[in-house]
Parts: sequence; structure tokens; C-alpha cells
Amino acid sequence: MLKRINWSAIFTGFAWLISLAGVVVLLSFINIKKQTVKCTEVKILIPGADNFIEREEVDQILREDQGVLVGRNLEQINIHQIEKKLQSNPYIGFAKVYADMDGVLSIEIKQRQPVLRILNASGQDFYIDNDGLKMPISPNFTANVLVATGNIQEVFGTRVDTLRTQMARDLYKTAQYIKQDTLWDNQIEQIVVDAKNDIELIPRVGNQRIILGSADSIDKKMKNLLVFYKKAMPQVGWETYRTINIKYTNQIVCEKRDSTLIAKRTKIFTAADSVNITRKVSDSLIRDVIADAIKNGDNVDDNVPDKPVVAAIKPKATTVVKPKTVTAKPEVKKEKPKTTEVKAEAKKTNQPQKTTVKPKADASKKVTDKN
Repeated sequence: MLKRINWSAIFTGFAWLISLAGVVVLLSFINIKKQTVKCTEVKILIPGADNFIEREEVDQILREDQGVLVGRNLEQINIHQIEKKLQSNPYIGFAKVYADMDGVLSIEIKQRQPVLRILNASGQDFYIDNDGLKMPISPNFTANVLVATGNIQEVFGTRVDTLRTQMARDLYKTAQYIKQDTLWDNQIEQIVVDAKNDIELIPRVGNQRIILGSADSIDKKMKNLLVFYKKAMPQVGWETYRTINIKYTNQIVCEKRDSTLIAKRTKIFTAADSVNITRKVSDSLIRDVIADAIKNGDNVDDNVPDKPVVAAIKPKATTVVKPKTVTAKPEVKKEKPKTTEVKAEAKKTNQPQKTTVKPKADASKKVTDKN
């Protein structure tokens, strides 16, 4: 008995054979075409807002490694060598190079994204990117990321290096958590490592230090801090505490600020405050001048009875209407009453002298008559 022929398997194998032959023919055609196609243009695509590396720098890297590309056959351009050379740059995380049959060489570059800037204890300055790798500071661009300072012993050795200390890994984990949360990304502006190797967070709102400790259980610690912000801070005020310690996952320990130091804090005066102070000083000087003028006027005029209540009210009216003219008039009145008083006293003193002299003259006459 003859076996049944599996025609479906035969047709499937025949189809695969035709497809493989077509691919070989296509590749050979591309290879032949590639030998004749020349590079007409180099397109460089660098997505993102950060500009750690510019197009001019990429062009320079291509010229140093491959020479002039435009006008050369695509077969003579080593695409894999270009990718390897670009990825060796400390600011480039990924590079893809490909060419089409029109002679256009396309280069897509993905820049490394920093999440934290480190200023270590020895004065070195470098970034830590999304992948936890160190990268140098760029002369072209400064990333708007968190800055960590203080007792940091992590050093920057090579151009692209991994994190070697536990403190650096904790700082990287903390920075990643803060960046992913919109609230904390806007609230926390700096990270400090103190002498006890505790991580401290410096907020934008509030004049206190948040002691995080380490990055262990950071999600639980920051949730406790959020509850404290919502319930405690509105009641006690943002200037009450000097430190907020959240390093323990089951409690929050706060250290109060000295109230005398809060009272002694220097106030920053604005232009409006200076105008008000000047106005108060000038008003007090005018009141003193008017009070002296009224006092001198009361001493001169003896015929006017004492009216302390009215005298206390009159200066208010004069201070508002004409403070300068009121102070000038009493000075004029001072001299006139004095001159009139002197004349009056002179007349009074002269008359008694005449009256006293006449009796003496009469008495002398009587004495002479008797003699």
C-alpha cells in the first residue's frame, strides 16, 4: 500500500525556499546598489530639550573618525564604527546610524538624562543620570536638577562610571523618587549630607531641615511627611520647627525653634514701609513744634484764661491745616507783648517817682520856711 503524499508540507517547504531565494537576490541587489550609491546628506537628530552635545560636536566626531562623509560611497562608510564612536561620548547614551538608498545617512542620538548633581567633599562636580551612572559637567548646558552637597565621599574617576558608595546610591534613589513626584519635585530644592551621614532635604517652602536619614522606606517616610504637612503645619505655623526628623518610619520627631530668635529676626523693609516711617517722624516733629508754640502763646497772654481741654484740641486742628504758619505767628506775637509790657512798666515807674519827689520838695520848703 502506497503512503499518502503530504502535499501541504511540500508546498510549505517550497514557499520557504522561494522566500529565501528572494531575500538572497534582494540582498545582492542592495549590495550592488550600495556600491554605486553615494552619501548625499547627513541628518543628525538629537531629541529633547537638554543640549549637552551640539550638532557641531557630532560633525567633528564624524570627521575625526570617518573623514568627510558626503560624496563617499555608502559601502565605504563603517556605520557600526560610527555608532561605537558616538556612544563613547559621555553625554550620549544611545546612537543609531542607518542609510537609505537615496544616499541619506541618518544619525539618531539619545542624550543621557541627569537626575542629580553632586558636589562632593573634595570639591568634584558631576552628574548622576537615570541609569545610575556618573557623567561629567557640560560646558554647553547646565541641567535643572537637584543638587547634593555635604559629606559625600563618592568621587568621579572615569568619563562614565558606576556608583561605588552606598551614600551615592541612596542619593540617586532619593533623587529619582523626588523627580517622579510632582509635589516633592517642586518642594525639595537641595539635598545635604550632614556629619552623621544623614540625608537632609532642604524645602522651598518653610525654613526647616527635613532629616531623611537613608533612602530605605523612602516612600513611607515621604507619605508621613505629607500627612504632617497637611495636618500639623497649618496649626503650628511654618516657622515653628527647626528640624523635622522622618528617618524613623513609625514616627516624626520635630525640634522647635527658639522663639526669641524668631522675634529677633531682622525685618526687610520695603519702600512703602520707609515712606510710612518718614511720615510718622515728620508728623511727630510737627506736633512737637505746634505744642511748643501753643505753650509759649499761653505764657505770653495773661488775659486769656487757662483752657487745657481746648488747648489740647486746637493743636490737632492746626496740625492738619497749617502747621508751619502756626509756628511762625507765635514768634511774632512774642515780641510785641514784651515791648508793650516794658513800656507800661516804664510809665508806671516814672509816675511814682514824680509823685514821690513832689512831697519831698514840699517838705523841704516847709522846713526852710520855718527856719
